[in-house]
Amino acid sequence: MQFPNTRFTSLADEIGPRFAERAAKHDETDAFVTDNYAELKERKVFAAGVPEELGGGGASIADLAGMLRTLAHHCSSTALALSMHMHLVATSTWRWRNQKAPVEGLLKRVATENLVLVSTGGADFLLGSGKAVRVDGGYKVTARKIFCSGAPAGALMLTTAIEETTEGPTVLQIAVPINAPGVRIQDNWRVLGMRATGSHDITFEDVFVPDAAVALRRASGKWHPLMHTVVMVALPVFNAVYVGVAEQARNLALQAAKKKRDDRLVQVLAGEMENELEATQLALARMLDIAMTSQPGPDVTAQTLRCRFLLGRHARATVDKAMELAGGSSFFRAGTLERLFRDVQGVRFHPLQDKPQVVLAGRHALGLTLDDS
Repeated sequence: MQFPNTRFTSLADEIGPRFAERAAKHDETDAFVTDNYAELKERKVFAAGVPEELGGGGASIADLAGMLRTLAHHCSSTALALSMHMHLVATSTWRWRNQKAPVEGLLKRVATENLVLVSTGGADFLLGSGKAVRVDGGYKVTARKIFCSGAPAGALMLTTAIEETTEGPTVLQIAVPINAPGVRIQDNWRVLGMRATGSHDITFEDVFVPDAAVALRRASGKWHPLMHTVVMVALPVFNAVYVGVAEQARNLALQAAKKKRDDRLVQVLAGEMENELEATQLALARMLDIAMTSQPGPDVTAQTLRCRFLLGRHARATVDKAMELAGGSSFFRAGTLERLFRDVQGVRFHPLQDKPQVVLAGRHALGLTLDDS
């Protein structure tokens, strides 16, 4: 099991209580966690995953997951929005260390400028989205990107667009400044849970993307080596948030049930909850072991996604059991458990979602390629 550096988890525990004080208000008003992000910037948290050689904090994948997991005990939305930046940094760092990828400039900017990155990979994933039309010196891109967590504070989007070529739809992995002409944040994040993540749609209207901002080209809908790296490195980082949500729900439920602990039914519910949480934690631990010790590829992708499936299923089940254990008080919006129940539902919508993952797991078990064709 990979244990996080306590320096990073201690930081999350230090600043987390202040975030917790503001969490309910952010949830009620759908307001982005602006004050929390300001404090994270002041503490240089956005550079935590950048290698020390490049001016960052040198946090490992396990360190980042541990910090986010702990932060989620205090404010789910802050943790999840931050994780969408962190997984991009972690993936870039892994590629810089292991593949000599030309991302040193990006990582140095994150460290020196407190640059906040915005990801659209969850919604784009293998397929990509948006239309790229070739022009002199680059492309004009028109697109609507969804689930852009941290958009109000973001400076640079790492996203995709699709160029129609003779070989078929080709995904361009591109970097686009959020203040570029034609880029607009839509302020439409009105959702069930994780309400304060600022995950608004971002639209592109004929946005010019120079050739230098195209990091990679890949076939749409196909597993590319980059995507195997993303699965191995990024998934344990942001899924750690949901483990933290489940842990906090468990803590609150045990506190609520303390006066009834001699009741046999209460003991059963507490035991069931503990089993679900243990499964959640084990799934994350295995994902971290894989990320810290393996090389990306189809086998590692299939295993990581099996773990992610289990993590999501058992995280939701943990919170369900926590509400049952706490009783009717958990149904009131005045309590934190109700918010955690809504927040944990977000785990359903990250890639791969349950049904596509089951198909992929079956293909892998049967000796088929991960691609359908």
